[in-house]
Amino acid sequence: MKKKTVVAAALTAAMTMPMSLTAFASEATEVTIDQITLGEDYTDVEAELKFLTHKTDVVDTKFQEYIAEFQKMYPNISIEYEGITDYANDVTMRLSTGDWGDICMIPTTVSKADLGDYFLSLGDTATLEETYTLLDNFSFDGKTYGIPSMANIQGVVYNKAVFEAAGVTEIPKTPDEFLDALQKIKDNTDAIPLYTNFAAGWTMSAWDAYIDGCATGDPSFGNTGLDKGENPFSDRGDQTGPYAVYNTLYEAVSRGLTEDDPTTTDWEGSKGMFNNGEIGCMVLGSWALPQMQQAGENGDDIAYMPFPISIDGIQYATEGPDYNYGINVNSSADEQIAAMCYIKFLVEQSGFAESEGGVDCLVDAEFPEALAAFQSDTVKIIVNDPAPEGEETLHTDINNESELGLNVSGKLATEVVENAITGGLTMTELADEWNAAWTEAQAEYGITH
Repeated sequence: MKKKTVVAAALTAAMTMPMSLTAFASEATEVTIDQITLGEDYTDVEAELKFLTHKTDVVDTKFQEYIAEFQKMYPNISIEYEGITDYANDVTMRLSTGDWGDICMIPTTVSKADLGDYFLSLGDTATLEETYTLLDNFSFDGKTYGIPSMANIQGVVYNKAVFEAAGVTEIPKTPDEFLDALQKIKDNTDAIPLYTNFAAGWTMSAWDAYIDGCATGDPSFGNTGLDKGENPFSDRGDQTGPYAVYNTLYEAVSRGLTEDDPTTTDWEGSKGMFNNGEIGCMVLGSWALPQMQQAGENGDDIAYMPFPISIDGIQYATEGPDYNYGINVNSSADEQIAAMCYIKFLVEQSGFAESEGGVDCLVDAEFPEALAAFQSDTVKIIVNDPAPEGEETLHTDINNESELGLNVSGKLATEVVENAITGGLTMTELADEWNAAWTEAQAEYGITH
């Protein structure tokens, strides 16, 4: 057993911290998460941890069960969860103070180059990749600052009973087939064919997750086709690519295949509606599957299908990280050790991923039965390639400069819904605007065509 009090080193990162953070800088541990054996190391460490989470629905239930199980090994570590509704915005603001707690789900607003200013390095990326998967999002310069809570599969959650009642007998494989299925739901049932959950805001950014591997079948598209490609939002003419994703939403809204007034959607209420057969489908990651299944008595009706885009007869689903666990670089050494132990428990032993409709981010993790439809001859799961060495921040830089907010703000899907409702800009005109902004941003960072 290692000693309770960890030998600490001076925090060298304090030299590069913003002024608002240096006042909170403390000693940091040199221990890495891969060096810890749960239930054997640091079992007498004492700490009180504050954990910021977006999962407001299970703070008082599931998370309390995890704490109780964890404390069987670490009885002197207490964890207090704080659930935050407007998570990304609130936590982004709080990070700048340095005094926000000990563990959080890292918001996507944090640039890779700034990770060390806010979060503790959990170890060398090359070493951690022997145990954990999908580390790229929050790794920089050979160090990893966040470990995914789980992996999501990108697809569409749907109500089988609604589709069957509408006369839809096969899973749609193209945007046209999908829109035809939605029309059948509208014509033959009382259900809302596609529920956008527009009013929630964050749900609009979900659409951005489908524009790379899902829409192209190319795991390198994010780097080559989007960050360095010419006019990546243009219509390819074959119902693939980013245009096809957003146009599917545009057409669904303009044809009246979504809720009557998107500004009045209700995220929490939609779960029960979905379970009761009042909604046909939603475009959300696999994490949404158990939430819809558990929202009523008809859980067996809820299933998950690939996004309706095919390339040479194959549908592609990207496997990508959900929110990552990060540890405050300003927490004390004991708090950091305790936090690493708890994160390691959550990732490796809690069962959180499967319970949330995801896949464990562990090498050789088994695929859950609920996602069996994604293991077939006509569906392939791919992982988007990480950024090339030396270009780790290129996407973030272009994304920020363009102000398109991919995977951050939901700006593009929001504009799609707004213009489809009002009859404003056409989908082609929207794509032209996005291309112009993206091209200008690319030029700022040396990408020319």
